[in-house]
Amino acid sequence: MDDLSPLADQSFCYVTTTGRRTGNPHEIEIWFGWAEGLTIYMLAGGGEKADWVANIKANPAVKLRIADHDYTGTARVVTDDAEDALARKLLAAKYQKWQEGTEMSSWARTALLMAIDLAPV
Repeated sequence: MDDLSPLADQSFCYVTTTGRRTGNPHEIEIWFGWAEGLTIYMLAGGGEKADWVANIKANPAVKLRIADHDYTGTARVVTDDAEDALARKLLAAKYQKWQEGTEMSSWARTALLMAIDLAPV
């Protein structure tokens, strides 16, 4: 599926990273956002200290599952300011009913923003 729009309203996705010490797969359930294309966004409340983030920094190749759809992709820390702003608004609106003109929560403003660029299916 090259269009993720039918899956955008799902509550969670499942990200499988490779353990940086063990090499074993580690799966987490996490909130996600999608705007367009083949990139999804997640906020790491634990920032750089989150195990899944540390695993991604060691090996950015990940697996992703949304509902019954499986993907592979490359994860990264979002560094582009425009992409960062869009993704934070997207996640805050989806999970915290944030609206333009109101203040975002601390989580939405400060958590480490991660992206997964999915491989076309």
